[in-house]
Order: sequence, then C-alpha cells, then structure tokens
Amino acid sequence: MSLPHAILTALLEKPSSGLELARRFDKSIGYFWSATHQQIYRELGKLEQAGLIRALPSDAPTRGQKKEYEVLPAGRAELTAWTARAEDPKPIRDPLLLRMRAAGVVGVQGLEAELRRHLALHRQQLATYTEIEERDFPPERDTEEDRLRHLVLGGGIELETFWTTWLAKALAQVEEMTAGEGGAPAA
Repeated sequence: MSLPHAILTALLEKPSSGLELARRFDKSIGYFWSATHQQIYRELGKLEQAGLIRALPSDAPTRGQKKEYEVLPAGRAELTAWTARAEDPKPIRDPLLLRMRAAGVVGVQGLEAELRRHLALHRQQLATYTEIEERDFPPERDTEEDRLRHLVLGGGIELETFWTTWLAKALAQVEEMTAGEGGAPAA
C-alpha cells in the first residue's frame, strides 16, 4: 500500500484536515500503514497538485486556519484503479528474525529479554485489536464497508495471534538453550 492511496481512502471515508488525518492515522489506518504528520502534509500537497484532491472552500481566510480536503473524481478513479491492480506480497523484513538467525552463529545471550519484550508488545497489540473489535463491530454492524473493515482488523488479530504464539514457542526454546548450555552456539 502506498501513502497516497491510504490518504485517498481516509478522505473518501470523511473529508478531513491534515491534522485530522494524522489523528485518524494514529487511531486506525496507522495500525497497518503508518505515516508521520510531516509525510501526510507533504503527500496532501502532492495529491492536490496532481488534481486528485482539493481543499474545501472556506468562509474565512485560510491563513492560519486548517484546510479540509476532499477527494475529486480523478482521485476516486485512481483509488479504484489501484484497488484492482495486481501486486505481489512483500517479503518479510523483520530484524528480530534476522537477530535470531545470527544467534544461531554467535549464541543466544541477551536474546531472551528481547523475545520477552516483543511478546509483551504483540500481546498488547492483540489486546488493542480485540478491544477495537468488541467496541466497533457488534453483530448489527453488517454493511459492506463494515464487513471489509472488520476483515482488515481480523487480519491484524490473526497476525498478532500468530506472533504471540510463535514468540512464546521461541522464548521457551531459548530459555531451554540458556538453561542447558549458557547460550553458546553449537560447534
């Protein structure tokens, strides 16, 4: 996914200012596509210049006031075309997995604490996603838009469930290794 498409999606859901978009990214879209406030503002300018969005007219002078943006027909067409475009899955690039591979060569000293930290972070994220699901997706919310959003959230829940299960297994094995041989690599 690219940031321009994430912004177009958010603006089609609700016309917003840059600050409102940044806050919405922090609360929802940011769970699967993060962006800094600076990146959002920079991308808004590019989208406006490309004719995909426009600032809504304001009754008051715009100097010092926030602009609210909406998606133009060309922006909707771009987003529609993008959703239908083929794109290969991205390969996993996770530093923890690489560090675990390196531990096979240099030993597992210090790895246990990092695995515990990651496990706690993933458990926390899983709890957040579960809370969002309980709060935002009661059975009566069954529109097409709600079902698609719930599917995205469900993917996040399943990924966090995978990570918590896998990290618990990895931690148990590393603890076994450190108890048995002090974490030294096999010769």
